[in-house]
Amino acid sequence: MQATSTQSFFSLLLGKPSSPMERGNQTRVRNFLLLGLSEEPDLQPLLFGLFLSMYLITVLGNLLIVLAVSSDSHLHTPMYFFLSNLSFVDICFTSTTVPKMLVNIQTQSKVITYEGCLSQIFFFIVFGCLDNLLLTVMAYDRFMAICHPLHYTVTMHPRLCGQLVLGSWCVSVMGSLLETLPVLRLSFTNTEIPHFFCDLPEVLKLACSDTFVNNIVVYFVTIVLAVFPFSGILFSYAQIFSSILRISSARGKYKAFSTCGSHLSVVSLFYGTGLGVYLSSAATSSSRTSLVASVMYTMVTPMLNPFIYSLRNRDIKGALGACLVRVATVRDEGIGLSGVVGAQY
Repeated sequence: MQATSTQSFFSLLLGKPSSPMERGNQTRVRNFLLLGLSEEPDLQPLLFGLFLSMYLITVLGNLLIVLAVSSDSHLHTPMYFFLSNLSFVDICFTSTTVPKMLVNIQTQSKVITYEGCLSQIFFFIVFGCLDNLLLTVMAYDRFMAICHPLHYTVTMHPRLCGQLVLGSWCVSVMGSLLETLPVLRLSFTNTEIPHFFCDLPEVLKLACSDTFVNNIVVYFVTIVLAVFPFSGILFSYAQIFSSILRISSARGKYKAFSTCGSHLSVVSLFYGTGLGVYLSSAATSSSRTSLVASVMYTMVTPMLNPFIYSLRNRDIKGALGACLVRVATVRDEGIGLSGVVGAQY
């Protein structure tokens, strides 16, 4: 009975045709066309330079955060452990969409394979959900640090931190599979995606078969992996602000708020741009109007996160400075060693 119900569930998700005639009528496209941000030829070099610069800044900035946290023993705390994971996820999140867009601009090709499009959808959802969940975990960490400081070190032990991150990965992968697998049941006639990456809502609009199951799954996953985590963040900060207001000294209030100010800025930026994408898509049927909001959500937010955390955090700035000094020292030693070896020969 259990095996039958499981098989029926996946049959509903995948929408397997029940007859040979329906199987023959299904259309499986080989490629999609990503129309990109603009079709103007004169704008392509500008767009390529702009987004290549943004991508390199994003990768370098977040990579420096990861290196700084891993190399400085003073930053081996739950807050910075979650921050380094968030930075790694931001690199992956941006790398899911931007390199393909840059290749398309450079080669003047708009083609992405069917398998490549599904892969892009899958990984985009995985890393988007991970951003949601890691920001929620970081809010819980700040809640424990400010509202229950005496129990913080006992509660937020390394094993729990590792379990929270691992659980976030598992839940994100499962949620992404739930949204991606039903796409396999769809047939397509129009293959032009008015976007610079395979955004699931845009792909569903192109389907010539029924997308009811897909939309239900998307709404369900969105509620579970976006609305619930955001509600958890709001609850955590409601408790945090309540605890801060009970602190008598102004200096104590400032110190308590400064420990979560960077995270609050990142949360506002992440959910603000995400809400902008949703509202711009809901307000009009034109897909072009949501492109700017999508750029903010997929590229600008991951690029700004390292600056937000490094500019507002003395520990991160100190670790980054020490890391850069160490790199410069190794480089100078390498140059000196090369000179000595060259002189000997």
